[in-house]
Amino acid sequence: MDHASRPMLLAPDQSGIALAAQILRDGGLVASPSETVYGLMARADQQEAVAAIYTAKGRPSFNPLIVHVADTAMAQRLAVFDERARRLADAFWPGPLTLVLPLQMGAAVAPSVIAGLPTLAVRCPAHPVLRALIAETRLPLAGPSANRSGGVSPTRTEHVVASLGDRVDAVIDGGTCAQGLESTIVALRPSGSWQVLRPGPITEAQIAAVLYAQSDAVCSSAIEAPGQLSSHYAPGKPVRLEATQRQDDEFHIGFGTVAGHANLSPDGDLAEAAANLYALLHQAADADHPRIAVAPVPDAGIGVAINDRLRRAAA
Repeated sequence: MDHASRPMLLAPDQSGIALAAQILRDGGLVASPSETVYGLMARADQQEAVAAIYTAKGRPSFNPLIVHVADTAMAQRLAVFDERARRLADAFWPGPLTLVLPLQMGAAVAPSVIAGLPTLAVRCPAHPVLRALIAETRLPLAGPSANRSGGVSPTRTEHVVASLGDRVDAVIDGGTCAQGLESTIVALRPSGSWQVLRPGPITEAQIAAVLYAQSDAVCSSAIEAPGQLSSHYAPGKPVRLEATQRQDDEFHIGFGTVAGHANLSPDGDLAEAAANLYALLHQAADADHPRIAVAPVPDAGIGVAINDRLRRAAA
């Protein structure tokens, strides 16, 4: 492909998806919308293709990738499912839940996907475009967020193009991502315990209700899944949290009655705030103000995931 013509913008229709699938089969990179954020997809079984993800993102090689599958049957060819994993898949797939499970013996997954770990992070997405792409390629797709490593995740096509430019072969333009926060990541331990490694749209309480058991605290500092680096989702400026008032040199992101220059949700709706979070961090990064302030967001429900991302952005 002519390097100067990249990235190709593709329509989210049958011909666009067919072309994207061909690029992926040939070992290229395609950014696709999902219900969470845009993902930078490559075929998960080819080391060179997966290596291209790390190069494009400038991502540390010890940070593993999520593999996106069409259904539970495809997932079970790659990872070992116990009864708990099946219950969670039945309850939340397709959807924004990633399961960290033991790697299946002989699984067709490139070594760099798992970053030397004995486990695999696997998810069955709900977005119709990404589902169609997986079906068309007939391959599991490795895919982190489609942006430079450590930066703000992309929820629109223009975020992808601004961050990655010609490092990606094509972008499927699927509009704005509905949920705007990366998937919840849950590790199921052989001992029978489980942990939320990354908060997301599906809450710890929802998972506990399906597993009939409370989670363990995350006490390990080892990187087992994406989104665990202490500094992540960073807009490239200092970020001050819990800010009910702004200072003169700050772009203020509001919530509820704290208006700000832009507001995550004037109605105080946490789902709306999650969907808008990254778009407003991009807006704040592009503003003339040298610093960013963010209004308090309640630490309940999906607010736990929002505050997790904000703490890492401010780190």
